[in-house]
Amino acid sequence: MEVLQIQVILDHLGFSPGVLDGRRGQSLTAALRGFQTSRGLKVTGKDDAETLEALKPYRGLRATRNLYLTPDALSGPFVHPMPKDPAEQGKLVSLGYRGPLEKLAEMFHTTPAVLRALNDPKALLQPGTVLVFPNALPTSRAYPAEFDPDWRKTLNDLNVDAVQPIGAKIVVDRSEKVLKVYDAEDRLVAQFSATMGSRHDPLPIGRWKIQGADYNPRFHYNPELFWDVSDRKAKVQLPPGPNGPVGVVWLDLNKPHYGIHGTPEPQTIGRAESHGCIRLANWDAARLALMVKPGTPAVFQE
Repeated sequence: MEVLQIQVILDHLGFSPGVLDGRRGQSLTAALRGFQTSRGLKVTGKDDAETLEALKPYRGLRATRNLYLTPDALSGPFVHPMPKDPAEQGKLVSLGYRGPLEKLAEMFHTTPAVLRALNDPKALLQPGTVLVFPNALPTSRAYPAEFDPDWRKTLNDLNVDAVQPIGAKIVVDRSEKVLKVYDAEDRLVAQFSATMGSRHDPLPIGRWKIQGADYNPRFHYNPELFWDVSDRKAKVQLPPGPNGPVGVVWLDLNKPHYGIHGTPEPQTIGRAESHGCIRLANWDAARLALMVKPGTPAVFQE
């Protein structure tokens, strides 16, 4: 619980430790390094005495919250089983969650396995049941009125705080496996664990710009763009949904076919490979989308 509380605090402060699971690992180390940098502390990646002292003002944020399940939190549409063939996925209305447990896990920035560990395995997923969740609740849900209602619902479902710093520049650092957000004074104000490129599709090192955002995007599946898929496969337009290839948002870059986006598998962030794009957990990608705008510089570096 002590580790989970540190993760929860860092998540609230914008230095995402990835999945809230109470475990130490590379994502928590990276988040601590980002927090330490932002506060002018010695960068150790550890929850040392100096870092714990800097986190002390936020200790009021409890590690977990006991919450009643609501009909909305348990609502679909759900897709189970999820077809593996893109051609079959293209026939669906939505690439939604596989079930309510997966939805609840993403809402609270964790995994179904963690929710099972925190709760009675016999607990029924029905309205009125009280479950224990990592404390990912935001301080504000006052999303801009001009946002599409579906996008506001996505932000609400993912417990994304409406109050975010304004990003003047983002830096994707391959060596650290993170995406950093800097403000106009060049201060580090947020950081997210990221998956970026592979041997076949390396991260495109250089200076780019964000051109715009596509919320709850459809995905144009083109086998010609994937080295590990036969070109004889048909092109398919996949429906939107959190379990789509690019998750809940696509931030387009001024390099064709490249973007920053969400993922259906948040536990793999920083531990898997991508087809060159930058992949974040859905809740982190949604949060980043509130920080940046068209024209924001994006520096990709070693």
